[in-house]
Amino acid sequence: MMMRTSLRLAGGFLVLLAVAFGLLAFQLNTLLQPVDVPAMAEEQILVSIPQGSSSTRIANILEEEGLVRNATVFRFYAKFQGMDQGLQAGNYLLSYGMDMDEILAELSAGNVYRPTVSVTIPEGLTLEQIAQRLEDRGLADADEFMDLAGEAKPAMGQTHPEMRYAMEGYLFPDTYEFDEGVSAETILSRMQTRMEEVFTAEMRERAQELGLSLHEVMTLASLVEREVQAPQERETVAAVMHNRMAIGMPLQIDATVLYALGEHREQVLYVDLEVESPYNTYYVSGLPPGPIAAPGRGAIMAVLYPEDVDYLYYVLKRDGTGEHYFARTYAEHQQNIRRSRNNRQ
Repeated sequence: MMMRTSLRLAGGFLVLLAVAFGLLAFQLNTLLQPVDVPAMAEEQILVSIPQGSSSTRIANILEEEGLVRNATVFRFYAKFQGMDQGLQAGNYLLSYGMDMDEILAELSAGNVYRPTVSVTIPEGLTLEQIAQRLEDRGLADADEFMDLAGEAKPAMGQTHPEMRYAMEGYLFPDTYEFDEGVSAETILSRMQTRMEEVFTAEMRERAQELGLSLHEVMTLASLVEREVQAPQERETVAAVMHNRMAIGMPLQIDATVLYALGEHREQVLYVDLEVESPYNTYYVSGLPPGPIAAPGRGAIMAVLYPEDVDYLYYVLKRDGTGEHYFARTYAEHQQNIRRSRNNRQ
């Protein structure tokens, strides 16, 4: 009789134990589940983990932010996974609904959130203008950037002893996303690397076919970039430059005169043409020492694939379109100049 009672008690105890274990397992499984997304909550939440934080402190922070259901369960789970000692400090963008494995992966990898700043560098800016734009966006001190650029050398192309800045024309105009606090060295390297990416192997081969060095291509492209206002005329203007160089005719590019003067204005005066500078293509034969601005891909491609025309001259129409009249002879050019004056707005 006593044995039967003992067996019944033991059986009842085992049932209670099984029930308790089941409830515990259910509760533990519930605590391991991702947190439900609170109503009206932001998609992501910025969580700061201070330096030197223990796994207990990290678990408490995550619970306080509502990202895990229970700090103790998270801490023991991290220990069970062997990750409790590898969690890194920093600011993290985490989301409600992430499970513990996903949170642990972020914290152990140190995928910290770094605010970024976007900056657009338009085609045709000089190095000085690029430096100023970076300063305006709070990314770099203009003078510091110019000092750094003055010491650097382009990875592609070459330098010329009479160049104002060796890096002029070798930083690709594009929209960039930089981390806040990025160094000027990183910005310079990124923009130069982007230019190397854009200038493909096929483009290098084409330059060789034309008998042009990369430096000559970049210099010509910068002239096209500064001269052309209507994109559809890039290849035609590039052809004029090629044609003039082929017969030893001065390029006579107004943009080079402005670069020589160090000024940025709309009109070149006759007196400006007298400036003594290796960049003044009214008196210097052939190309200036180097680029005068940052050319975009369109200008580079125009130099590599100019239009098949025999024009030697062009003059701005002055009708607000930014387009030019093109001519084969000087007499035609004089007629176009008169037409341009009559079209003045």
